[in-house]
Amino acid sequence: MEEQELEPFARISAEEAKRLIDQGAVKLIDVREPNEWERDHLANATLIPLAKLMQQPGALTEDNVIFYCEMGQRSAVACEFAASVGLEHVYNLEGGMNAWRQLGYPVEK
Repeated sequence: MEEQELEPFARISAEEAKRLIDQGAVKLIDVREPNEWERDHLANATLIPLAKLMQQPGALTEDNVIFYCEMGQRSAVACEFAASVGLEHVYNLEGGMNAWRQLGYPVEK
């Protein structure tokens, strides 16, 4: 039987993400597009659209990062990329902004 390779990042729920954010322990990177960002985003997040992030690996200098997008798929790609350039504590917000909003957590516009 083939051994499954472990992902180089952690998939976390919106509840876990909020706990880490409330502790001030993480940096937030939104990998959506500017029009999505303008609609709403998480407080203190930085917008780096996925395509731009992939072109600028040097932008990823800080560890302990939660990446998020609308549903969690683009941010999973961002997590893989971040791990490939050496970040060790990388988190994907599973369900993205969609999951965050469903729990009624605060957003900025």
